[in-house]
Amino acid sequence: QVRVVQSGGGSVQAGGSLRLSCGANGYTYNSASMAWFREAPGGKREAVTATCPGSDATYYADSVKGRFTLSRGNSENTLILQMNSLKPEDTAIYYCAATPDTLGGAICARSSFYDDWGQGTQVTVSS
Repeated sequence: QVRVVQSGGGSVQAGGSLRLSCGANGYTYNSASMAWFREAPGGKREAVTATCPGSDATYYADSVKGRFTLSRGNSENTLILQMNSLKPEDTAIYYCAATPDTLGGAICARSSFYDDWGQGTQVTVSS
């Protein structure tokens, strides 16, 4: 199994910014699908953003479009999630996920598609 390690997050006031990073050892952007999910207390795990070789474009949840940006890190197996204009509704545990599968389409944003998960990072946005 590929090891997924994530870092970043923390606490910020509404309107502020945070950055998350995710490294998937043994993967590259062109050989794996990777995504960020989040899970609020008592809520379901939902996709925030995902990049799959079989998809035409990076997926962003409607709730984060225009505020969150997924980009390539300094190393080819690293993804950076820049989160701007944060809202209290963004408060959740964020999980990085990866899979060697390269299918595109809606499956790219489904948690069941992913095999390897990071440890989770808390993001807290205060009012």
